[in-house]
Amino acid sequence: MPKFTKYLLIGSTESYSGKSAVILGLAHQLKEKQLDIAYGKPLGTCWNEPQTDAIEEDVKFLAQSINLPSDRIRQTLFFLTEDAVAKRIRGEDRVDYHAELTKYLDVTNGELVLLEGPGTLDEGSLFDLSLLDVANTIDASILLVSRWQSLLSVHKLLAAKRLLGDRLLGVALNDIPTEQMEMVETEVRPFLEQREVPVLGILPRSPLLRSVSVKELVKQLKADVLCRTDRLDLLVESLTIGAMDVNSALKYFRKGRNMAVVTGGDRTEIQLAALETSTQCLILTGHIPPSNLILSRAEDLEIPILSVDLDTLTTVEIIDRAFGQVRLQEPIKVECIRHLMAKHFDINRLLTKLDLQPAVTLP
Repeated sequence: MPKFTKYLLIGSTESYSGKSAVILGLAHQLKEKQLDIAYGKPLGTCWNEPQTDAIEEDVKFLAQSINLPSDRIRQTLFFLTEDAVAKRIRGEDRVDYHAELTKYLDVTNGELVLLEGPGTLDEGSLFDLSLLDVANTIDASILLVSRWQSLLSVHKLLAAKRLLGDRLLGVALNDIPTEQMEMVETEVRPFLEQREVPVLGILPRSPLLRSVSVKELVKQLKADVLCRTDRLDLLVESLTIGAMDVNSALKYFRKGRNMAVVTGGDRTEIQLAALETSTQCLILTGHIPPSNLILSRAEDLEIPILSVDLDTLTTVEIIDRAFGQVRLQEPIKVECIRHLMAKHFDINRLLTKLDLQPAVTLP
């Protein structure tokens, strides 16, 4: 029986670089070209999750989004947690994960397997499941996703090339500010190409993709929802702190778009100003309840109000982390990444490097 002929391992230079988004967009393009694909995530990383449900949900969501049958989905082999690391260090876990990975991928259908790699280049090393370990075990090519920070990001890509060698098929530069797109295209791309780092995609920053649902903020903040529990699907694109006088705040709020506004529960004028602008939710700190006027106005405008038993600094830190750990569970985000990948990722060059030909539909 035929086996999978190709494996493409999608890794990243650092956590939350956009691997899942790139895989989702890539899978849609491959399906449109009628390639028979499968998907799996051998190593699940859940340092900040008490359970592994979120990872399993992500695998299922991606599989459903690209309409993969059950025999084209590989479940997560191993969950990387602090407890798992401790057991390995103490010698309580002596599993040969190299052998387990080989068995995990012993599947006999499909042309190309897309595998989501660890969050960083070295994550999983303790279990012989780092990005390069996995690639060597299954003879996979690697597509590296790198979230653009600045020109210093080039250092990480060159270091990755030295580590991964010929396994590195190419890179996708992600989350590039609009004003830097031309510079990355005309200067950074040629520089990397000359050093045998093929740039297959240059993806611009998208406020929508970086957005977080109000529901996710409720979860992260352990907040009480004071009104409009039916509107927790609203997407927050930016964070604003209402700590100034009301006139300054109103000018500031008017510049924002789809904001979460954090302010004290006793700042009624600030809260009212926020509700009259592009605010997706109002987050009140100190566990001080808002006035009936604010609750009534928020009900009319369909804006959720959250109350947290936290100070402003802690609240902002938690929300900032939530923006950096975006998940793609909303359909509008799926459409957005499909559009971005179709426009900014060279799927034909990838197929050429993989030595794959899309199916040809005869007239």
